[in-house]
Amino acid sequence: MEAVAEGLWGLADHHEKEGEIAKSIKCLEAICQSHDSFLPIIEVKTRLRLATLLLKHTHNANHAKSHLERSQLLLKSIPSCFDLKCRTFSLLSQCYHLVGAIHRQKQILHKALDLTASANSDVSANLWACNFNSQLANALIIEGDCSSALSVLESGYASATQLYYPQLQMFFATSILHVHLMQWPDDNLVQSALHRCDEIWGSLSPDKTEQCLGLFFYNELLHIFYLLRVCNYKSATQHVDKLDAAMKADLQKMREIQRLSNELNAISQSLSRSDLPNRERLLLSTKQAHLQDQITSLSAFSSFLEQPLEPAYFGNASRAWQDKLFLAPPPVDGEWLPKSAVYSLVDLMVVVFGRPRGLFKECAKRIQSGIQTIQGELAKLGINEGVREVDVQHSSIWMAGVYLILLMQLLENNVALELTRSEFVAAQQTLLRMKDLFVRFPTILQGCESVIELLRGQYAHYVGCYSGAAFHFIEAAKMTESKSVQAMCHIYAAISHFCSGDAESLAQALDLIGPVYRMKDSYVGVREEANVHFVYGLLLVRQNDYEEARTKLAKGLQIAHTSTGNLQLISQYLTILGHLALSLHDTIQAREILRSALTLAKKLYDVPTQIWVLSVLKDLYQGLGEVGNQMENDEYQKKKSDELQRKIADAQSSIHHLELIEQSRFKVIDMKRGVAASQSMSANLDIPESVGLWTTQPGSSSSRLLDVDSRRRPKRR
Repeated sequence: MEAVAEGLWGLADHHEKEGEIAKSIKCLEAICQSHDSFLPIIEVKTRLRLATLLLKHTHNANHAKSHLERSQLLLKSIPSCFDLKCRTFSLLSQCYHLVGAIHRQKQILHKALDLTASANSDVSANLWACNFNSQLANALIIEGDCSSALSVLESGYASATQLYYPQLQMFFATSILHVHLMQWPDDNLVQSALHRCDEIWGSLSPDKTEQCLGLFFYNELLHIFYLLRVCNYKSATQHVDKLDAAMKADLQKMREIQRLSNELNAISQSLSRSDLPNRERLLLSTKQAHLQDQITSLSAFSSFLEQPLEPAYFGNASRAWQDKLFLAPPPVDGEWLPKSAVYSLVDLMVVVFGRPRGLFKECAKRIQSGIQTIQGELAKLGINEGVREVDVQHSSIWMAGVYLILLMQLLENNVALELTRSEFVAAQQTLLRMKDLFVRFPTILQGCESVIELLRGQYAHYVGCYSGAAFHFIEAAKMTESKSVQAMCHIYAAISHFCSGDAESLAQALDLIGPVYRMKDSYVGVREEANVHFVYGLLLVRQNDYEEARTKLAKGLQIAHTSTGNLQLISQYLTILGHLALSLHDTIQAREILRSALTLAKKLYDVPTQIWVLSVLKDLYQGLGEVGNQMENDEYQKKKSDELQRKIADAQSSIHHLELIEQSRFKVIDMKRGVAASQSMSANLDIPESVGLWTTQPGSSSSRLLDVDSRRRPKRR
């Protein structure tokens, strides 16, 4: 019977190589369903192979789970077979993960760890211990038990240390850093985790780091998330540039491999001709060997592929190696996200850092590139227009959630970009697209609800609906547990009340900004402080306390300039300081400051701020009697004001305008979607948001834009 099994295994392998997965599965099922008895070890190997095929090529995780549970029972009667037992535990854990049975997953992983602990501390046992600790940490994070996850990851790090395997140590070190960034228990703990990653990565030789492309991207992105959290945007930009260069180099290499592969296929077809002359056959064979060597050289990206162990298939990810960014060697196979998701995330980071600097053309290009990539990946998961949350295969929920959240992040930044350029209709359309996604996937995207409400407030403020804007900002604050985001929402709401101008609204603005101002030193980083100084300064100007306002605004400008690099916020600081200088009769300084503010506003295509600067310049020119400058200034101001009013009118004429500014939340179906999605997707990748606000100049009806980047959100490994 062994010979029969060997034959069916070989036939199954042949069908799989030909892409005939159904036939391959039937060959293997013939062994399991045979009336003749096979040895238990043969049945176990067959069921393992079946489960692997089902996980790799189908959504049938439950069928795979049944095969693995049967294998586990059979293995209990076999005293040896350590490797087979570990493979069974690993794949069964993944099945429980895919079907959302997290409690069962933890149970099976604890049994697996007991098995590795009872075995000799050899290389295989330690590698499998790393595998099980990694999966157990992931399950604990899904349940929100970060402290236990950290303990498990430290155990994995200890196993990797015993193996003297720095790449594997780096895998666990970055995973530990990721959990610390999610939890942020203490600044010192986070910095210690960061420094450990730097030390291990620095100890790797250049040839090793070149092979660890996945670890490079993971480590660099975690550094960016940390630097965003502490508002060190200038240092973060350097990491973004490194990532972007590495991504472009890898994409170029993949294109070259594809070109060589196409050429190799053409040669192989020519060599298959029976009437090919010997001389020509010899030349083509030589060229074929040369092309194969070139492809092999370019494809030698990771020593992780040298061990032929079965990989993990989280999210039902049946992808070629070119589409993966491995973090660790088999059997850990710690792929964080698919390469397409990581590269979309890099595009997003380029946008996040490019938009405040006015690099709108490049940002728009990256947003569209990221959206197209994500839409292609969602289509592979069966998610097209009209598909709703309940229609998604359970095994695809987690991966779909990753892509949907990235899509929402890109759309969110697109809204911010269009609002900055006063393209209100385009912003309106993108915001409606975000609403459609949220309504269709309310549980997976429930963590994005506050962002949508925040952007509704943005939109309402831009078109002059200040009371509606304040409502949406307050609602957005209620939808998040982040103290930082709540503070930014209250700052936005204070600006909206400030723009209303009446005494009651000003009192409400002060009530909102006072608590944030008193707590400004308690936030991580300086983002809240930079913005609260601005709003507090506006209120002091309104109260005619010019000297105190000047002090607060000068301090805020220094923070914005040295830490945030946000040109829009800087231009607005300069505008109000120019207004103050003029009020204090320092016309020379006022002229210089206002010219700088106008230059920045023009660079950003920021029409509201341009109008605000021009209104202050008008007062300056009138006071100095510069009639020519005043006439030129008035003409340009009228041109910009007419342009702005026309764009607002276009937005208000849309049938969706009232829907967006209505003072009520969007209605969605009851969010009772199951299992892991509701827990894992509400806490997603730590990717910054970008939003902006209008306000009015103190004592004037001119409009301007206050741009504040809320760059923080919880995340999941």
